[in-house]
Amino acid sequence: MTAKEYSEASERYRLLVEKGLLSIAERENGSIYPRLHEAMFYSLEAGGKRLRPCLVLAVCEMLGGDIEKALPAACALEMIHTYSLIHDDLPCMDDDDMRRGRPSNHKVFGEAMAVLAGDGLLSLAFETLLRASADTGDIGVLLAAREIAERAGASGMVTGQAADIENEGKQNNTLDTLRFIHRHKTADMLEAAVLSGAYIAGADGDTLAALRTYSENMGLLFQITDDMLDITGDPALMGKTLGKDAETGKLTYVALLGLEGAKKAAADAAENAKTAIRDIENSDYLAAVIDNMLVRSN
Repeated sequence: MTAKEYSEASERYRLLVEKGLLSIAERENGSIYPRLHEAMFYSLEAGGKRLRPCLVLAVCEMLGGDIEKALPAACALEMIHTYSLIHDDLPCMDDDDMRRGRPSNHKVFGEAMAVLAGDGLLSLAFETLLRASADTGDIGVLLAAREIAERAGASGMVTGQAADIENEGKQNNTLDTLRFIHRHKTADMLEAAVLSGAYIAGADGDTLAALRTYSENMGLLFQITDDMLDITGDPALMGKTLGKDAETGKLTYVALLGLEGAKKAAADAAENAKTAIRDIENSDYLAAVIDNMLVRSN
């Protein structure tokens, strides 16, 4: 897949997601307290690459599924991701004033409303998933909902966040600890995206296993490159404050392996991800995701 083809496919998926999110915002307008609605959709409509929802649609389409049927899961994942960013930026967490190139939610709406905006998005995500499951009666949609719940919850992303907080500033951290943190904090939600698309398309067991390996390595790659960009990135492109990992003593791949060691680990993860899907037909887009992630600037 050429760079142009990848860009065009990503834009097609992104526009479908934007349309779906707008439809949800319009549907909920009037049923949610106005200031809360504004706070929730302030962050949700702030843009970004929409990587996770695009993966849901791309995998579903790759496997011959109906991407319209996958759209609720795609939108739900973006709502969950956005809620996690709102909470992550709070003073009690990472205390960041900028997100996606503009003031963080709590800087605009206050800390209390930001907490509620995150809570609201999380609840609305599962309402969206279960509404779609009930409306279609499709087992694939229900399996996707279960996958997302597990990956986003107490044994998934939340446990990764908890481990990250507990290990911040400690001097005796190991690579195993770091892998545990980011296996859950980062990779779980990417795996949820890939597997949700596969479930909705009715993938078989071998395909699911290959995609699970792919997404685990993609999550590792994403986090390593994120750690590197916190040092080498451009704040204008990243849309957030950089250099905070070292300032707060956060456990990162760069801190443990050095910049060159992190680069090698990223290259290894990219190779493992692409190897996992080499026998899946029409997987060019997923391979291109890895290539672009390896050299990303934001």
